[in-house]
Amino acid sequence: MRTPIIAGNWKMHKNVGEAVEMVRELDELVADSAVEVVICAPFTSLSALSALGLKKVKLGAQNMYYADQGAFTGEISASMLEDVGCEYVILGHSERREIFKEEDELINKKVLKALEVGLKPILCVGETLEQRKAGETEEIVVSQTTLGLKDVSAEQIEQVVVAYEPIWAIGTGETSNGEDANQVIASIREALAKLFGAELAGKVRIQYGGSVKPGNIKEFMDQPEIDGALVGGASLNVKDFVGIIKY
Repeated sequence: MRTPIIAGNWKMHKNVGEAVEMVRELDELVADSAVEVVICAPFTSLSALSALGLKKVKLGAQNMYYADQGAFTGEISASMLEDVGCEYVILGHSERREIFKEEDELINKKVLKALEVGLKPILCVGETLEQRKAGETEEIVVSQTTLGLKDVSAEQIEQVVVAYEPIWAIGTGETSNGEDANQVIASIREALAKLFGAELAGKVRIQYGGSVKPGNIKEFMDQPEIDGALVGGASLNVKDFVGIIKY
């Protein structure tokens, strides 16, 4: 039985005071939840959030670099994130791929480094609207999954979460419907089975992301292959985020 995981990706939002106020309240409101709850906050807030001594909410970062240290201005290492109390890190988000031109080879190096230091990667995969219209969705997400997980061992794969985020649905108000998302996620799980075997593939949690709200979370969580959500805008509001978690 896969434990559902609801992760909030705050992107470039909230200063430290705002972050502390919301996460302190969130931790109390979801204390009895049966799902795993993660907040992926900006780097600037992670230390302060870790200091809260959270009982339920786990911390994640939104990105990292694969080198241990060095002359990489503006970057953060996996060990720095682990040191500040992070358990998760989002890697390969479409905004990193699209805006910052990150490619699968780089993302794979990050995944491997995260696992090496004990961080759990949330590997994002997803197609553009043009790719979807061309009927390339499955080809794209399977390729991104396979390349992103190159050289990940069978012992490590259970620590990985995959997030299917159709790029055309992120921040647009548009969403995939539950059946379509489930079909794509089933193809991701089939790819995992080819890489790691059916038993291990059945243990990997795969989220849906893309304009998830309290009003549509049921549609996705009713699907057998979907194990949670990677939530953007709705995770910035404690009432909305709690509504998604408590569903």
